[in-house]
Order: sequence, then structure tokens, then C-alpha cells
Amino acid sequence: MFPRILPVFFVIYAAKCTLRTDQQFWTELAENELAEALQVKWNLGVAKNVILFVGDGMGPNTVTATRIYKGGESHRLVYEKFPHVGLLKTYSANKMVPDSSCSATALFCGVKANQETIGVDASVKHKDCSASLRPEARLKSLASIALKAGKSAGFVTTMRVTHATPGPIYAHSADRKWECEDKMPASAAACKDIARQLVEDWPGKDLQVILGGGRQVLVSNSTGTKEDPLDTWSCIRKDGKDLIKEYQKDKHDRGLRYSYVSNNKQLKGFDVDQTDYLLGIFANGHLKYEHERNKGPEGMPSISDMVEAAIKVLRKNKNGYFLMVEGGNVDMAHHRGWAKRAVDESAALEGAVRLAAAHTDPRDTLLVVTSDHTHTLSINGYPYRGTDIFGIAQTSKYDNVNYTTLSYGTGGPGSMKYSVKTEHNRTVAAREDPGVNTDSFDYQQIAAITLDENSHGGGDVVVYARGPHAHLFHNVHEQHYVYHAISYAAKMGAYSGTSAIYTNISLLAIAAWVAICIMK
Repeated sequence: MFPRILPVFFVIYAAKCTLRTDQQFWTELAENELAEALQVKWNLGVAKNVILFVGDGMGPNTVTATRIYKGGESHRLVYEKFPHVGLLKTYSANKMVPDSSCSATALFCGVKANQETIGVDASVKHKDCSASLRPEARLKSLASIALKAGKSAGFVTTMRVTHATPGPIYAHSADRKWECEDKMPASAAACKDIARQLVEDWPGKDLQVILGGGRQVLVSNSTGTKEDPLDTWSCIRKDGKDLIKEYQKDKHDRGLRYSYVSNNKQLKGFDVDQTDYLLGIFANGHLKYEHERNKGPEGMPSISDMVEAAIKVLRKNKNGYFLMVEGGNVDMAHHRGWAKRAVDESAALEGAVRLAAAHTDPRDTLLVVTSDHTHTLSINGYPYRGTDIFGIAQTSKYDNVNYTTLSYGTGGPGSMKYSVKTEHNRTVAAREDPGVNTDSFDYQQIAAITLDENSHGGGDVVVYARGPHAHLFHNVHEQHYVYHAISYAAKMGAYSGTSAIYTNISLLAIAAWVAICIMK
């Protein structure tokens, strides 16, 4: 026992000795924040460009853990320096705790929907194909109204391009699992699968950027490799269609300049000047976690690599663009109880936000960073400041067993860290010691309740904003408010003819207020 505790003791001792705790340090932190706050001014311009980042499952505790992971408790992530912040209520039309499809529908389409439905309103129940075909139930996404406004539009995801979060950008489906025909029941014969909607229907076929995974739902009878296995959780297309070839044929027949890329080398080498439409499919299923992906020429790109390529293509439109970016592996890791993987993926998303912030002008580009839902991750115990966020928090005085700083409310079988034994003719469950590998990417944190996998959380998520009309994110909002705030900021959709009036009224109100203050 002593050899195990000794390294932890030295880490704690070193942390306590090197971290500043003097009054001047705290005063400087506060004064710097105050000076920053006093410089904040509303940007009442029009958002020519909009980039909406969604950290799937990136709840407030994930953000806090990411901050500590990247730089310690006093560190600030790039989007935490954005001048405007609010909260979003994530409940769906029929559930207190949402899934990603209904929450993405709220974010991108402006109304709350039922669990596991995509791009349709709450009149469509789960699996009700016929209801999803009614035109009045089908919702317009931020991408579709951006295209109508003469802007370019697209999305980047580390998931399958047909998955729950990107789906509402272009599709209308009564079931998020209808990504390809293989998992659609006979009762849904009249409905088109999500992959076909992406390639064959509007607005999917007119999106200028589509980057992510999902080859097996686009190309029939796809085969896996050791490097890129088939995703057994998803469907595998079997109807003989090759939607990637159909995408290419459509662009060729319409005389459009396009590029199709499938690995790092091709993504870095495509001719931007000769590409107005970019399709990149880099995996059979979801893209690899950042820490394990092949970074070589034949490997998969990072989320930052994809965002950089997307911006290069989209910014060619003088009218601007809308781009959605999803860091989906945050959620995938949380579902499996891999807290370090989830936090590392959250850190990768922050890198993509940093890149976008550096490559765009805050005077004409609205950046919004948020999440679709939380997870049940908690930060607990009383660990010393400066110690490893993935390390041991304390030893419980009730069972004399260590516990980690991070844990989950619910978890899969890997989080069942109890051993059952018999004492005095009764069965008891004893909590296992976390061991010494809690900092591993493969370590699964303990959970209170065992399920088939970790469930989502139902708490509020944070929304951070910078750029034109970023101040519209300012308090506790409904999740579907994001769609309306972005539409207003960019003068799109229902707000295309009224934004100027509202802006003028706002300016007049401010001018009147200033005049009254001067008169006083």
C-alpha cells in the first residue's frame, strides 16, 4: 500500500507548493476579468457568417474537467473568453432528458421535437413514417434558410454524417436509426432513409461541405478493415446503391466543381480554388478518437483539420455561410464511461474553436459554442488543487477504499466496480479500489447505477457566443431559441425582412437612453 500512496503524496505536495494562493494572485485574476468585462460592447452588425459548434454530451462538468485538464483550475478555454454566455434548457417535447436527435432538431430547426425523431415537429411520433411525410411537419434547418439567403452551408462531424446530430441539418425522419434502408421496417417503405435524403434531396444535395464518417451507410456492402472496422451499432447499406458515386454524378451532371476526399492526404491536398462542393467520408462508422487516430497520410483527420478545410471552401461565397461543427466523440466516450477520452475529445473540439476564432473576423462572424445535452459525469470529493483531474479524490472513511474525482450517475457494465462476497450468511457488495491506472484512456469510472451504457443527463448546458448579436445569448434560454437567435443575427428565414427594423429600434432605444442619461 505504501509504495502506491507515495507517488500520489508527492504530486499533492508539489501541487500545493507551486500553485499561487496569495492575495495578489486572486486580486489580479479578478481585476483582469473586470477590465475585460468593461470592454464588452454589443456588436449590432449582421452575421455574414455563422459557425455553430456542438460538443455532443459536453455538459458543464465536462467543460470544467476539460479546463483543468488543459491548464488547471484557473485556466480559461478559448470559448470561455467569449463575451456572452447563457444557459439552454435541454428537455425535449416528450422527455425530461433528451437524446441527440431531438435536441439537435431543437438547435437547428427552432422547435422542440419528440425523442429519436429528426427534423420533424412534435406531431410526429417515434417511428411514424406517414406522419413524417406531411409537409407541415417537416422543419426548415439553419442550413436550408442559409442556402435560401444565398449563403453557403455545410457541416463537419466526427460521427457518421447520417447520425443523430447532423441529421436534422438536412433530413426529416421519424426514427434516427433509419440511416440506411437495412434497419427500416416494412411499415416505413414510403419513407426515404437519411443517407439518401443527404445525397438525393434538398438541402442535402446542395450543401457545400459534408465531412465526417459513415461510408457503410452510403455504400452498399462496405467491408471493414482492422484499421477501419464496420460499425456494428449502425446499419450497413445493402440495396446496391453507392451514394458517394451518386453524389459525384450529381455534381458532374450539374456542372458543379467538387472534390471527394477520404483520408488526411486528400483532405490536405484538394484544390480549394477548383472546389465549391466538398465531400469527405473518412470511416465506415464514426471517426476514431483523437488519441488513437492514424495521423499519417492514409489516416483520418482531426476535427480541426476538417474545420479548416470547411472554412476554406465556404468563405469563397461573398454572401457568407453557415457551418455546423459536431464533436461527437465526447458523447461516445461518456456513453462507455471513458471520462478521459470524453475530456480529451472536448479538448480537441476546443482546438477547433480556437482555429475558427483565428480564421474569422468577429466583426462579421458569429461563433456559438454549446452542447445538445449533458451526461451524468460528476466532479466530487475534495482533491487538492493542481492534482490530476483523473486521479484519486480521497479515501472513503466508511469503507476505507479510494475513489476517483470523476464518476458517473449511470454507467455500463465496465463501471460496475463492486465485488460480491458472503459475510455472516448474507451477501454484500464491496466497492473495489480504483487501482493505479485511473489516468488511462481505457479506464472506466465507477457509476452508481448499472445500465447497458451511460445515459444522458437532463441538466442545462452552457452556450458561449462571440460576434454579431452574440449578446442575444444572455440568460436561461429554451434550447430551440438558438435557431431563432442565429436566424435573427444573420437576417435569415423569418427574420430576413425584419432584422434591420429590430436593429434600428435597438439603436434608437440605446440613443434615447444615452440622451436621457446626459440630460440628467
